[in-house]
Amino acid sequence: MVAQKGKDLLLKLDGDGSGNFVTVAGLRSKRLAFNSATVDVTDADSAGRWRELLAGSGVQSAAISGSGIFKDAESDEKIRAEFFAGDITAWQFTVPGLGTVAGPFQITSLEYTGAHDGEVTFDIALESAGEIGFTAAP
Repeated sequence: MVAQKGKDLLLKLDGDGSGNFVTVAGLRSKRLAFNSATVDVTDADSAGRWRELLAGSGVQSAAISGSGIFKDAESDEKIRAEFFAGDITAWQFTVPGLGTVAGPFQITSLEYTGAHDGEVTFDIALESAGEIGFTAAP
C-alpha cells in the first residue's frame, strides 16, 4: 500500500439500523488494531522445547480509537446516546487503498477535553462485539 492521507480514514455509524452509514465525526487522529489471542499447545514432546500454537483458534478482536471534533450536534448526541445506552451498533472504518472494516462495535471510552482558547475535542474508543468483515478496496 502506498502512502495515504490520514484524513481519508473514515469512521461511520449505522445510526438507524438501515445499513446506511454516515460519517459521525471529524477525527484528527485514528487507529485500527486487530488482535488474535493464541492457544499454547506446547507439551513435553514439542520439538526442541519450542512453543507450539494451535492454528485457527483463540479469540480475535478489533479496536478502533480516535480523537477530533464532532461533525455536528446530531452526531455528538448520537455517539453520546450510544455510549450511555451501552449499545452495540454497526460501524465502518474505511482505510483508503486498503478497504473497509465493518461490524458490530461498542463504544468503550468517550472523553471530552478543551483548552480555554480552543475548541472542545473528544477521544473515542470502540471494541468489536461480534464478527468483523473486511472488503478490499477496488
